[in-house]
Amino acid sequence: MVLERPSSPVRRSVLRSRVMPSLKELPPRRPEPPAPEDSVVRWERIDIDRYEVRLRGMIVGYIDVVGAVFVALAGSRYDRAVEVLQTLDFATAVGSISPVDDAEAG
Repeated sequence: MVLERPSSPVRRSVLRSRVMPSLKELPPRRPEPPAPEDSVVRWERIDIDRYEVRLRGMIVGYIDVVGAVFVALAGSRYDRAVEVLQTLDFATAVGSISPVDDAEAG
């Protein structure tokens, strides 16, 4: 049997000091503006850190905002939705849940 020794407080503080500056470099998040009125894909902010994405009126997924990252979840029910992508770009997150051809979008 192998037992892991807890890391020392010095090692933890060294790791924390390396991570903290990189977290500060991430862009701050503000609420996304609503989708255009004529858009096939629409999203609505349903919680302080969650968007519901609809395609032609049907729920196709959710986007959770975790810090500066958008986590795209595909599925009509949040409790059963599956993570499909993590990205820093909201439009990319929406597109990963509800891909629309150029013919449909226009």
